[in-house]
Amino acid sequence: PPQHHAPAVVQVSPTDKLTAPTDSAATGGAEASSLARHFHVAVVGLLLVAGLAYWILQPPSINPMADSRAAEAMALVQTHRAHHAPTLRQAITDRVQALAKRGQGVRLGEWRVERQGDLYLVKIFVREREARSWFEREYLWRVDLDTRSVVAVTLPASELMAADPEGPSLTDHKTPSP
Repeated sequence: PPQHHAPAVVQVSPTDKLTAPTDSAATGGAEASSLARHFHVAVVGLLLVAGLAYWILQPPSINPMADSRAAEAMALVQTHRAHHAPTLRQAITDRVQALAKRGQGVRLGEWRVERQGDLYLVKIFVREREARSWFEREYLWRVDLDTRSVVAVTLPASELMAADPEGPSLTDHKTPSP
């Protein structure tokens, strides 16, 4: 005849404590996880420090807003009268849009400012695609903030400038001696 066994009951008193294994094989996973966590924190910290150092040390030609006079020079060029547009910035934007409408490849670069003694050079590049190759037009102006003058340095820049009957022309302009 089948015998019925009563289930065994085990009582655990509240003073009994469970202890974790103490051999190194059982804790190796926790050590590796902790090491990986420390490694990730170190990498993120290093990236943050490198980003901060780059931001602090970047040259003004990359970030003209770091120098208020460079920002003023850029604004003076961008808002200067143009030949076929209210401003030089608008003239360049119109040219880029006209080329794009014709289906011609075109890329507008970023405005950049470089300090050159007491003067500033403001430039922007426009890349245009012809039949089989790309070429780059450099628009470059020299700005004297003391006299509030903008002088085109490159031919593409001079083609955009409105004629100034009172000021010097590109061919009459003499570079100030250092």
